[in-house]
Order: sequence, then C-alpha cells, then structure tokens
Amino acid sequence: MERTYPCDMCNKTFRKLDTLKVHQCVHTGEQPYCCEVCNKTFGKQDTLKVHQCVHTEDRPYRCEVCNKTFSGRSNLKVHQRIHTGERPYCCDVCNKTFNGRSNLKVHQRIHTGERPYRCDVCNKTFTETSNLNVHQRVHTGERPYRCNVCNKTFRDTDGLKVHQRVHTGERPYCCDVCSKTFSGRSNMKVHQRIHTGERPYRCNVCNKTFGKQGTLKVHQRVHTEERPYHCDVCNKTFSYMDGLKVHQRVHTGKRPYPCDVCNKTFKQLEHLKAHQRIHTGERPYGCDVCNKTFSGRSNLKVHQHIHTGERPYRCDVCSKTFSQTSSLKVHQRVHTGEHPYHCDACNKTFRKLVTLKEHQRVHSG
Repeated sequence: MERTYPCDMCNKTFRKLDTLKVHQCVHTGEQPYCCEVCNKTFGKQDTLKVHQCVHTEDRPYRCEVCNKTFSGRSNLKVHQRIHTGERPYCCDVCNKTFNGRSNLKVHQRIHTGERPYRCDVCNKTFTETSNLNVHQRVHTGERPYRCNVCNKTFRDTDGLKVHQRVHTGERPYCCDVCSKTFSGRSNMKVHQRIHTGERPYRCNVCNKTFGKQGTLKVHQRVHTEERPYHCDVCNKTFSYMDGLKVHQRVHTGKRPYPCDVCNKTFKQLEHLKAHQRIHTGERPYGCDVCNKTFSGRSNLKVHQHIHTGERPYRCDVCSKTFSQTSSLKVHQRVHTGEHPYHCDACNKTFRKLVTLKEHQRVHSG
C-alpha cells in the first residue's frame, strides 16, 4: 500500500512529504519564498515563479482562441472558460456560478458580510484588494488612467472605459422598459429606479429618500448648511454645483435656452419648459385641495400656501411674513426706499410694476 502523509492540522493527506510541507504553510502562515526584486513572500515556490513574471513581463502562456497571454498557466485556464462558457465553481448559498475559485470566494463575502481589506487612512473596508487599491487613490489623488482623446484622467479603468464612450457615442446599456440607452451600467441602474420607484438612499435626519446617492448628499446640506460652491464674482455660496452655474449667468448675462416658438431665452432649462406651457396650454400640476392647475411646480407650491396659511418668507427688518419671495422683495423696498420702476413720460418712480402700469394710464388717457 502506498504511503501517505497526513496533515496533523486538517487531516488532509499527501503522497509526498515535500507536498505536505508546502501545504502546512497554509496553517503556519510561513512564506519562505521571497521575491528578490520587491521582497514579497510566498508559501510556494511555483507561486513565486509566477509572481516574478510581473517584473520580467514574461507571459509564456497564450490563449489559442484570442492570443491573449498570461504569466501563469492557472490564469490561462481561468481565462479559457470565457470561450468555453465553463463555470465550475458554484455558490452554495445562491447557486450562482463562476469561472474561477477566487471569484467565488469574493462573491461569498456578499453572504458572509466579510470585508477583510481596510483602508489605513479612513478605515473603510472592502471585499477585494483591487477595490481597496482604487479607493486609496481618493486619498493619494492618483489618477493613472488617461483618455487618449481629451487627456482627462481617472482612478480606475472602468471610469476611463465609460468616459471614452463620450467620444465614440457608444451607449451599450438599454433600459428594458423605455429603451433609453446609456454609456454605463450604473447610469442605467439609476435610471431604472424611475420605473420601479425604488429610492434606496435615506436621509438619517429627516428620513427623506432618494434614487441617487449624489442627490442625497446634496440634500444633506439642507441640514448641515454646507455651501461648498462659491461665486468668484460676488462671493455668494451654493450647496450644489448646478446652482452656482445657473447663478453665474446673472453676471455673464448668458441665457442659453431659447423658446423655439417666440425666441424668448432663459437661464435655466426648467424655466424654458415652464414657459413653453404658455404656448401648449399644458398645466400638469394640480392642487389637491381646490383642483386649480398650474404650468410650473413652483407656482403650485406658492398657491398651496393659501390653503396651509404658511408664510415662510420673513422680513429681517420688521418681521412681517409673506407666502411668496416676490412679495417679500416688493415689501423690502418700503425699508430701502427703492423705486425701481420708472415712468418714461414724467420720470415718476414706483415700488411695484403694477402701480407703474396704473399710473401710465394717466398719460394714455
């Protein structure tokens, strides 16, 4: 009978004593084989040899289907399963299959909750070393992947690949509900929440939910009063970048959104859309108290103050309150003495546009 050598830690048996000794390194943590270039250590000499190909750039194993080359035979075998469709490793929890054992191990951490790789700067944890490596670039500022068209740089290859579709026009991900296409899978997933109604991101202060993590972050500034975006002309601050961009048009005079019916221009796309309803007659926002309809959501909100009695806008001089910001602005002219509306017939000035119009009838008869 052939002699076998059992491991006294796990009872696994081996035909050769040398193989047993290599195996025991799994239990002892011993890594006796050291790379003389980078000092990384390994439990097996074969693993060291494969690793050394990183430094020599030797890739002796070639796929006969697509000619891709690999530094190790095991890597080639895993790769070949892309062509054969073989997925021999099965998760015993959800039955999902994988073409490599390492992929299965990473997947199983979804079920176990294990996140063994920790960032030594912010203590965030990850299921894979590759994700940790990409994350650490947040702290180092490293962006090693560069677009060869516009030179924009990225922290990871996935970000670069999605970006390059801006130049190629490729949109390979299609919504199966409305057929809208996207350049990235993550963008499609966010979009699909419009159809599912899913809002997975919750504010821990007021419990309001959001379909996008970025929208939640912007919302949280309502509570923190953080306004990180700063106008370099007038020093006004904003809680989000889009608000700053719209505001800057006050200084530049830019009104990039023209109406294709009357050519009136607007600083914001939302204002153009609301304006176009003058031409279409559309009034999609209905009051649930009196059924009055409005062309814009903001108009509906102002109207609803009639029913709620809410007067959220307060004068900081006399504390009088108003249901609309426009009413507050007109009122404040009582304190400032401002008369911005001017009669071009007699030079008399007025605080309100409506008062000017009434006055002009004196001249028109």
